[in-house]
Amino acid sequence: MSAPSRAKGLRARPLADYVLRELDPLVAARGFGEASLLLCWREIVGARIARICAPDALKWPVRAKAKPIDASTPKRRDKTPREPATLVLRVDPGFGLEAQHFAPIIIDRVNAHLGWRCVARIALRQEALAPAPASQRQASTRPPPADAAARARAVEATEGVAEAGLRAALIRLGEQALSGSTGAPGDA
Repeated sequence: MSAPSRAKGLRARPLADYVLRELDPLVAARGFGEASLLLCWREIVGARIARICAPDALKWPVRAKAKPIDASTPKRRDKTPREPATLVLRVDPGFGLEAQHFAPIIIDRVNAHLGWRCVARIALRQEALAPAPASQRQASTRPPPADAAARARAVEATEGVAEAGLRAALIRLGEQALSGSTGAPGDA
């Protein structure tokens, strides 16, 4: 017996098409025009910021309804530019001040991602975030070990320091400064 024939042009659709269609009303209820801000948050703002906060909602200002000039004039669509929204962020408890300092960076990156001045302000709501998936967690927060040449130069530079604790701290600082391992660039 032969395999059942399929109609010409009928193909399986990716699951993402169905998921996004179901997500749209949920995302719109939170004030977002598209799901990309939620789905790509880590890529938009960077790993450091994404660890401490996540978008919750976009609060749009209320617009006044335009009244027609007289009954014979048809209603015209208001051509005034829309006021930017307030992005409400959920912030891990204890990181509110840090998120507040990152606010201008977050606003710039979100607006650059969306392609227009969508967000003007940020409101913070302290609430525990879900733990990051294992694929996004870093194995260690320690910097990579410095090379031997940088360590030797740091030890040589701190020979005159008598206190052992201070000398060890200066050697670690010197190793990092001389080897150039100050962290990932652009991960603010």
